[in-house]
Amino acid sequence: MSRKKDEDLAFEISFFESVLRREPHYDSVIEILGGLYTKTGRIADGLKMDRKLVRMRPGDATAHYNLACSLALMHEFDEALKTLALAISLGYGDAAWMVRDPDLQCLKNHAAFGDLLELVKQKQRENPPF
Repeated sequence: MSRKKDEDLAFEISFFESVLRREPHYDSVIEILGGLYTKTGRIADGLKMDRKLVRMRPGDATAHYNLACSLALMHEFDEALKTLALAISLGYGDAAWMVRDPDLQCLKNHAAFGDLLELVKQKQRENPPF
């Protein structure tokens, strides 16, 4: 990344961390910080935010998907696959993104990932968005 981009991301992280210190249950800020931490290579911090968000939003498919991504990046493959399965059962359904998502690249060689991808594709065929 460029120096300017790095500085911008550092500023954003600092800003949202200060908001979170004042409002520790502000779930949207937790979600944003999780993404920013991951984007800047602070995977363990991103995982911590994703775990916190899932506790706050247990029925949120996207929160579970993001947690699965963080777990995959931490090489916790079995837990990542279980969490991804839960995200799908809660309604996550973007098969195209699952294939392209760089956070999930390390799961592509696992048979369970292929099974989950097929499940999402099947759900998309059965319930098209239109």
